Amino acid sequence: MLREQRKGFRKLLYLMRQTRVGMIGLTMVAFALSLALLAPFLSPKSPLEQNLQARLKPPFWEEKTDPQYKLGTDQVGRDLLSRLIYGSRISLSVGFLTMTFSALVGITLGILAGFYRGPLDSIISNGVNIMMSFPYILLAISVMAAAGPGYRNLVLVLGLTGWPIYTRLVRAEVIELKSRDFVTAARALGGRNSGVILKHILPNLASSIIVLSTFELARMIIRESFLSFLGLGIPPPNASWGGMLAEGRSYMLGLWWLAAIPGSAIFFTTLGINLMGDGLRDWLDPHTRNR
Repeated sequence: MLREQRKGFRKLLYLMRQTRVGMIGLTMVAFALSLALLAPFLSPKSPLEQNLQARLKPPFWEEKTDPQYKLGTDQVGRDLLSRLIYGSRISLSVGFLTMTFSALVGITLGILAGFYRGPLDSIISNGVNIMMSFPYILLAISVMAAAGPGYRNLVLVLGLTGWPIYTRLVRAEVIELKSRDFVTAARALGGRNSGVILKHILPNLASSIIVLSTFELARMIIRESFLSFLGLGIPPPNASWGGMLAEGRSYMLGLWWLAAIPGSAIFFTTLGINLMGDGLRDWLDPHTRNR
């Protein structure tokens, strides 16, 4: 079993090398993930430590910089580099958790709708249509305003608004897979519905789900930053990229880097995830791989 896993991992690395864009994206994501995992060791200061005597210090490329603060300080003297590093933890963890929660709900409903069809399919499909037609921004702002800002509420809201896209994709693929000969043969041989789903249908959905989940991860990071920017996500003084962006907007004309630094971190991370998603799509698609 372990040997097969190693062989599969080597094959994945080989396929990844065939797509430079995917490797670049993977490197960018690995860098952001390393910052999040090693934040206590890489951060030069505490992200919450204030020093009013050192407030609004410029970054290293500007004049009158302070060597203690490589990327400068904010309006209350907190080290921007430390807050940027710890902010990666919030963005990546919220993005991963909400993506996972959305995928579990969406995939389950999509399989039920596509495999069993009938009234259950109608109910789930109508629910998807309602969710996708309702303005996400309005729904998220309303729920967060009622429930209050916080990590748990943010994950719950983003997770509950992200499942329809998984359900729509999985339902369409299950309907197509259900008519394949190998599924028909498995059912004719007396296979239970649960066994057919787990052994024959779910493995054939893996590539599509992986690619979609990658792009959804980037989208969830942007949504978290947006809600934190509005003050409805991670409450201050916790370090989050969206919150740092909101704090820096008042100084855009003179101290542009206060908003540009966290904005660049969001751009860098989501770009890396999207590039990695493009690579995954090429690696997992046999038609593209065999060109």
